[in-house]
Amino acid sequence: MKRDFLAVTDLTTEEIYQVFDVTRDLKEKTKRRIPHPYLAGYSMAMIFAKPSARTRVSFETGMFQLGGHALYLSPNDIGIGKREATKDIARVISRYNDIIMARLFAHSDIEELAQYATVPVINGLTDYNHPCQIMADAFTIIEHRGKLEGLKVAFIGDGNNVAHSWINLTLRIPFHLTVITPENYQPDPDTFQRAKTSGVGTVEWTSDPVAGVADADVIYTDVWASMGQEAEAEARRKIFLPYQVNAKLVKHARKDTLIMHCLPAHRGEEITDDVLESPNSIVFDEAENRLHVQKAIILKVLGIV
Repeated sequence: MKRDFLAVTDLTTEEIYQVFDVTRDLKEKTKRRIPHPYLAGYSMAMIFAKPSARTRVSFETGMFQLGGHALYLSPNDIGIGKREATKDIARVISRYNDIIMARLFAHSDIEELAQYATVPVINGLTDYNHPCQIMADAFTIIEHRGKLEGLKVAFIGDGNNVAHSWINLTLRIPFHLTVITPENYQPDPDTFQRAKTSGVGTVEWTSDPVAGVADADVIYTDVWASMGQEAEAEARRKIFLPYQVNAKLVKHARKDTLIMHCLPAHRGEEITDDVLESPNSIVFDEAENRLHVQKAIILKVLGIV
């Protein structure tokens, strides 16, 4: 059976840690310039409805390092659900490529893509979630702290796709997640409730930034207005200003709290420059690990590891 990676919950807890073991090996090989062409002769179709520097560069570079080829398909090349039916695109591209990565708006589009594709599909981001990012985030925390289990992660900002992926991760790894958002910007209630009753990790919500970051091992933020929400950006800036990750707020967390952001960052908005550039910031380690984790995910869904 083909494997898709549309959410972190598509992997078991054991498989998540297996991916992390493979990630460590691939990262070491990359650093030491040890060739690892596991995917010689393989090709990946990368479908982008939403543009992204990190997603394109990390997947394309990763496929090259694995000995394969990545084909970039822009919104002008493929209009998911517009120029051609998604189910038709899925079946045609599957005939040409060994794996598909898609970065889309509607989550239903990637679900349909996966339903009709005959090759594995990886979710590079949808409006609902961002599983590759959260895998890289968790791996980065483990690199710096030795574990994620038992730690407190404070996610502050909008209850968006990244927040949903953090919530989903509590269904697989026992850590504590505090989601901190304004009243009307909470995460999806069904996703939140499923995590509340999972019996694995623990999750809570608060609108109080100071209380939310208290004793946090990790403070994590993201942009206040995601791609497609540009018309709301000015209004959101006013609403979210009390949720800015700045030096004053960080003082309420642990002294050694890790600062994380999935990038791109709007410096001076959701996070201040001094905090992003502080010794506690692991933002660029996190960004680098997208490359290594995604390579491991690719090998996992292809059944290579």
